[in-house]
Parts: sequence; C-alpha cells; structure tokens
Amino acid sequence: MSEMSDTNLARHHRKERLGDVISNKMNKTIIVRVERRFQHPKYKKVVTRYHKLYAHDEKGEAKTGDRVRIAETRPISKTKCWRLIEIVDRHTGVAVVAG
Repeated sequence: MSEMSDTNLARHHRKERLGDVISNKMNKTIIVRVERRFQHPKYKKVVTRYHKLYAHDEKGEAKTGDRVRIAETRPISKTKCWRLIEIVDRHTGVAVVAG
C-alpha cells in the first residue's frame, strides 16, 4: 500500500457542526452558535439548547450572520479547538422593512 492510504486509515473521524457566526471581532477567531434540539425525556417537549464554540478562521473570511460548518481539531488555544471548514450560506445584511 502507498503511504498516503496508510495515513488516511489512521486518521480518526472528527466531529462536525453547523452553526451561525455571532462574532468575528477577534483576530483569526470566530464565535459560532450551534443549535441542538432534543425531546425532553419526561415531558416529551422539544427543547432547544445552544452552545458557543470558538473556531479558528485563518483567512478571516467569515462574517457575523454567516452559516458555517466547523470541525473539531487539536487545541489551538485555551478555548479554541474547532476550525472553519466552509461557509455554507452568506448573510447579505439587507434589512427588510415591513409596511
């Protein structure tokens, strides 16, 4: 076998999440809000919970309001252990006025 296929077999599956960018004010870092929906075990109501995850954005291309895909990676800093994979949907920033 070639060396390339050996390294692909040894690499573990990484978690991926889809979320919205809520802040890009830091240098090469974005804060992503990830939504998790589940049914309450006792009351059977659908409950929504959110997590704020710090992700590494090397090029600084993600803006506030964008929908992004992030993946788990090695710790980059004290709080940052996710990295930006792709921007799924761009936020246009156009406000719609009703009336």
